[in-house]
Amino acid sequence: MFILGIILLIIGLVAGISILWSIGIALVIIGAALWILGSVGHAVGGRNHYW
Repeated sequence: MFILGIILLIIGLVAGISILWSIGIALVIIGAALWILGSVGHAVGGRNHYW
């Protein structure tokens, strides 16, 4: 999810499409939060780790 967010940010910036930029920012934030929760050992969505 984090990588998808970065890809959408880049595409939105290059193409000038603001909706992709907004979705990309949201995915980067959500992906980072899931990554941090998974790294500290907190179960996310029933999983003990999140890739």
